[in-house]
Amino acid sequence: MPSMSPQTAEPVHLRAAGVSVVLATGGRSLPAVLHWGADLGEVSASDLAELAAADVPSTVPNDLDQVTRVGLLPEHAAGWNGRPGLAGQRGGRAWSPLFALSDLTVERPPEGGGRVHAVGHDAEAGLEARLELELLPSGVLRQRATVTVAQDAPEEPFVVDGLSLTLPVPPLATELFDLAGRWGRERAPQRAPFVVGIHSRENRRGRTGPDAPLILAAGTAGFGYADGEVWAIHVAWSGNHVSYAERLATGAAVLGGGELLLPGEVRLAPGESYTGPWVYAAHATGRDGGLDGGLDGGLDGGLDGGLDGIAARFHTMLRARPHHPAQPRPVVLNTWEAVYFDHDLDRLVELARVAADVGVERYVLDDGWFRHRRSDHAGLGDWYVDEGVWPDGLHPLVHQVRERGMQFGLWVEPEMVNPDSDLARAHPDWILQTGGRMPIESRHQQVLDLAHPDAYAFILERLDALLTEYPISYLKWDHNRDLLDAGHGPFGVPGVHAQTRAVYRLIDELRARHPGVEIESCSSGGLRVDLEILERTDRVWGSDMIDPLERQQIQRWTAQLLPPELVGSHVGSPRSHSTARTHDLSFRAGTALFGSFGIEWDVTTTGPEDRKELAAWVQLYKDVRGLLHTGRVVRADQHDPAFALHGVVAADRSEALFALVQLATPLTAVPGPLRLPGLDPDRRYRVTPQSPGDRPSLRQRRGPQWLETGVELPGRVLAGAGLRAPALNPEQLLLLRVAEVGPGVAPGAAPGAAR
Repeated sequence: MPSMSPQTAEPVHLRAAGVSVVLATGGRSLPAVLHWGADLGEVSASDLAELAAADVPSTVPNDLDQVTRVGLLPEHAAGWNGRPGLAGQRGGRAWSPLFALSDLTVERPPEGGGRVHAVGHDAEAGLEARLELELLPSGVLRQRATVTVAQDAPEEPFVVDGLSLTLPVPPLATELFDLAGRWGRERAPQRAPFVVGIHSRENRRGRTGPDAPLILAAGTAGFGYADGEVWAIHVAWSGNHVSYAERLATGAAVLGGGELLLPGEVRLAPGESYTGPWVYAAHATGRDGGLDGGLDGGLDGGLDGGLDGIAARFHTMLRARPHHPAQPRPVVLNTWEAVYFDHDLDRLVELARVAADVGVERYVLDDGWFRHRRSDHAGLGDWYVDEGVWPDGLHPLVHQVRERGMQFGLWVEPEMVNPDSDLARAHPDWILQTGGRMPIESRHQQVLDLAHPDAYAFILERLDALLTEYPISYLKWDHNRDLLDAGHGPFGVPGVHAQTRAVYRLIDELRARHPGVEIESCSSGGLRVDLEILERTDRVWGSDMIDPLERQQIQRWTAQLLPPELVGSHVGSPRSHSTARTHDLSFRAGTALFGSFGIEWDVTTTGPEDRKELAAWVQLYKDVRGLLHTGRVVRADQHDPAFALHGVVAADRSEALFALVQLATPLTAVPGPLRLPGLDPDRRYRVTPQSPGDRPSLRQRRGPQWLETGVELPGRVLAGAGLRAPALNPEQLLLLRVAEVGPGVAPGAAPGAAR
């Protein structure tokens, strides 16, 4: 890793997958970004120097006489009058640090991208700032910062109020996009103009939350799934966090984020450090953005722009991780909506028998198996198999499940405790609390203080014992309440940061002891979805809402960050337990298909026809999961919100699977064209309805002729002109299978005519 003289260093240019990042590194200031966007190609050192010189802002009347660029860690003392990167103080002093660059190292690995480490010091404040920036082979950029108090600094602690990192976006980014929501309706999209001021999304729930932005994006006006140039960030942290977009009156604009610290939560004595979370960032060029090379797989034709381009970068990055799930994602049956707390061995064995008959590969016993747990009012924390319900332990059920060729999984909620539990009665001091009072209960539970060494040791021992005694392949790890009044220890000091770190440490230790066990992040459904929890878990539960109509939106926008194989998606009962809506099996299963597929339904109540159809959907999932879990997610902008079209295109674009979804009654009686994005424009494809999702209920006497015969057309025709869409009844979907049949030449045409 070569080190440079900070004062004479030339601008640093990193390139990967169609993205360039150019850093200004000369002088005494911390690095600043000159360019983050489309690949600039091979740029000489002299041209980079010219770019740096040409990028210096001009001075304007009634402003600072010396203008500097905004750094990765914005500093008030350097002229940035927006939100500072480091906020803190030591007894009212050292509140406006100015770091002088003291060390700079650059590493360029052979696979592309690169890493930059920059160190700055403020001797007067007694502080060191260490910045890490990495451009990954996927083109995703990530950065984090560490602040350290000097050994010879005053003994009074330095209180860190905030540590956030930023990336600049150009003036043409005039529109903001992020996600909001609530339990059962997570990840609802929202847009706003990017005006002067700050758009700040502050999460104080102690977990990622249903209203977390997931990504915060800025882009050109009207950007969509495939159109427009977009810049986006994600804060990889499972506790309190902030994501923000800020534009100053000068025109300078940034996207930034970091951990949202509670008052006094991080207090650093001399020699101590605090490291903030990774902030991930992705860029997608517009159709005319000049992207050279595109993403891996050679996807072109404009698909490197818009929100699909952002999603593709994150998906590519996640799939390249060494610990990304390598085995086919199994078909899951989860017992929750089938039996709730009614744990009867004979009933559960019968459920396992039918599950195996329809092709289930993993059987998960949900809440209700441990002591005192006959409802959600009691028992959390008492992680022993209930002897009254299971006199022989879980062994009889586990044996029956595994005898039928299925893996066995178990639900746990280790971070929580019911006041009505042996644990809470014995150790009330193990509960997060402050102010001499217990927090308001939520779902009849409180939060266990895992930063308390004894509480941590107890939970680790209990989970380790369960995983040692039983051949458990999978833990569904739940987290069913926000952290309110989350005080740690005897004095009730703010404890969310320490709790989050303790949870990470607990999962890491369990994975080290039991490396074969997969873990799902389930937090009231999809309320803990972030890239840091996914460093140690194998999928997330998309939402407790499995009504397929609601799930269509939830899954569409969860895919903005996560690929389908990481998002649990299950077939529920005909009548939704959450909304009381009734849906055909084809709509329920066709929605669940585009994820990590499973069943949340008492399948022992099904008749022969439903059971046969469910088995067909399970088999289809097994047939196409290799495509769905390696291909590129594509979504089509629609003129009418009553329609949705989404799909997955194979990495080599040889095949694809699409779903045309009728969400509501459309505005017009006759549907418009069905345009299929993402295919190779110069190849020829055959499009046919995919069984068993080929017989939706229609609003017309008969569908278009091609539904009966199939159709063969070049990719550019399918994307540009499209096919006449059938008129579906509301809350129906049609699956379409697309397969390459050769070059995009019509029968009888002259050779090379399509090119």
